[in-house]
Amino acid sequence: MKPGFYTIMAAQFFSSLADNALLIAAIALLFQIQSPDWMTPLLKLFFVVSYVVLAPFVGGFADTLPKGRVMLITNSIKIVGCLMMFFGVHPLLSYAVVGLGAAAYSPAKYGILTELLPHERLVEANGWIEGLTVLSIILGTVLGGILIAPGTSQYLMQLHIPGVTDNMDTPAEAAIFVITSGYLIAAIFNFKIPDTGARYEPQLNHPIIMTRKFYGCVKQLWGDKLGQISLAVTTLFWGAGATLQFIVLKWAESALGLPLDKGAILQGVCAFGVAAGAVAAAKLIPLKKSMVVLPMGILMGIVCMTMVLVNNQSMAYLLITVIGALSGFFVVPMNALLQHRGHVLMSAGRSIAIQNFNENISVLTMLGIYAILISFDVHVNNVILMFGGFVMATMMMVILWHRRNQRLFNVEARIGEDRPVGMPQ
Repeated sequence: MKPGFYTIMAAQFFSSLADNALLIAAIALLFQIQSPDWMTPLLKLFFVVSYVVLAPFVGGFADTLPKGRVMLITNSIKIVGCLMMFFGVHPLLSYAVVGLGAAAYSPAKYGILTELLPHERLVEANGWIEGLTVLSIILGTVLGGILIAPGTSQYLMQLHIPGVTDNMDTPAEAAIFVITSGYLIAAIFNFKIPDTGARYEPQLNHPIIMTRKFYGCVKQLWGDKLGQISLAVTTLFWGAGATLQFIVLKWAESALGLPLDKGAILQGVCAFGVAAGAVAAAKLIPLKKSMVVLPMGILMGIVCMTMVLVNNQSMAYLLITVIGALSGFFVVPMNALLQHRGHVLMSAGRSIAIQNFNENISVLTMLGIYAILISFDVHVNNVILMFGGFVMATMMMVILWHRRNQRLFNVEARIGEDRPVGMPQ
């Protein structure tokens, strides 16, 4: 890999680390103000709504400036949201501002990969970025749990920085103060990201024109026989993954009797499995063979349903690790294939924005359904069974869809083809 790739990875790692630690701190804040249980999944919903609302614009923004500069600007927006939460703004609104920065950050961090690397290195690059992102989820959720734990928080609340920590009198506020440093470290790496030299035609113009162009690109990517399969899989994965985060916390409390700080560690164990699966996929699955991982999605749904049979911590750790590994192994090749098809069909930033748009509609929908189920006091075991069954059935339909495409169009022969010469950016 080129040296600039590792700088991108470092910037992504620390920014994502702070995002995930901040989620645990925000949940602690909701507990502190005695919010109802159904409000907890709304944190993630508020975080991802910007991915959907701003999707027509963030891709163009990412392609207007060098992507390292875009990552710096959007990471700064995350810092603003973090500070809002620290100074008492409601966690839902504050985390929404962090999500605003993340929505614009994502097309830059993924789009720069297609500018920096040849297509045959994209699965490996995605293994790196997904592995490190998931490692940041592991460490971020564990860090969040450690920071809100009684011993750590008591120590942090004794720190005295005049004018800054004067009103820092709760574990969540102390945690947020520390988490801000993660965003600041990411900003330092953002400054060091090289300019790839890629330039695109002007992307930012009238909002209505941009929206029409965006939805035209959405239609184009869904119409592509390879793009539609990889987009369907990644859309399902991110919606299911976001929901599973909160299911694990609820299940840890209900089945295992674990409080939030311990449940966050179990959440991190799941992310460890995803990282292991992502690394394995990067080593074993070339882009040309990416479709062979589709059955892993069915297996993931089946294994998720077995959570209802587990009531001790040792088995829980093992099961959650397996679920994570299966999901990481099947999503990395799909992510790489989707990025490749998006790069062939349109600009890098726009294709990632389309991916985020679809994935986060899935997140909004699945988290909304989960919040409704919790508000009606549906037992977490029933939620798990519905969740696993949905994942299994959806992946079966995707596999049948791909087999039809392969039979009629021999689509796998097109994997790895180059962007047409002279195609406008």
